[in-house]
Amino acid sequence: MTRRHEHIADELRRAIADGRYPVGAALPSESELAAAHGVSRGTLRQAFGTLQAEGLIGSRQGARRVVLAATPSQSFTELRSFAQWARAGGRAPGGRVLTSRRAPATDAEAAQLQLAPGDEVLHILRIRTLDAEPVLLERTVYAGWTADAVERLPDDCESVTQSLYDAVGLVMSNGEHHLDAVAAGTTDARELAVRRGSPLLRVRRTTTTAEGRPVETSDDRYRPGSVVFTVRNSVQANPLARNTPTRAAL
Repeated sequence: MTRRHEHIADELRRAIADGRYPVGAALPSESELAAAHGVSRGTLRQAFGTLQAEGLIGSRQGARRVVLAATPSQSFTELRSFAQWARAGGRAPGGRVLTSRRAPATDAEAAQLQLAPGDEVLHILRIRTLDAEPVLLERTVYAGWTADAVERLPDDCESVTQSLYDAVGLVMSNGEHHLDAVAAGTTDARELAVRRGSPLLRVRRTTTTAEGRPVETSDDRYRPGSVVFTVRNSVQANPLARNTPTRAAL
């Protein structure tokens, strides 16, 4: 059963998403919202905490909470699956495999997955949805040692990460991400329902086990407006590196 603060967070999230509380607007006061929902301020603050963790609202002492974004953010300080991220934002994740094939690894794939050139890998093209709307097209290459387990998953598997853990105990512990922008190609446009040439956020990622063994490398392309990524840094610890793109990456 949904806890009360989760229900309130979900209602506020929807109100932000549909523009009732646009970016820059202040939310009603704690006392107004607590009275409207019939809850204590403590319960309401739990709901606020959820929305703040998602990057949707911000606060400062003595002022009302302000809407910072209309889309929940994904932090790079934690590695979560698409389904985990979606559920944390109160959304319904979905997915479907479009194509699946085994092939010899290219030199680039072999380097990323620590294989020998020509070793077998598994290519999966998968569309991901939020609340039944297409938001992400994944082109994932799995190391050959994972191929059997991945192929046994249903085509509409909601969480590949969780399913692989449940099936074979595979834990994806570490990830490296590279962000850039690309123009939508023919396949991107068709599956994400955008115009060909539309700008897409691309995240190229490689995921490994706790021991550092590569599991997958992927080219993920997000529909505009579907996701916000957040990086929080400090002078003590900065997980974000700024790099000049190489010719091969363009």
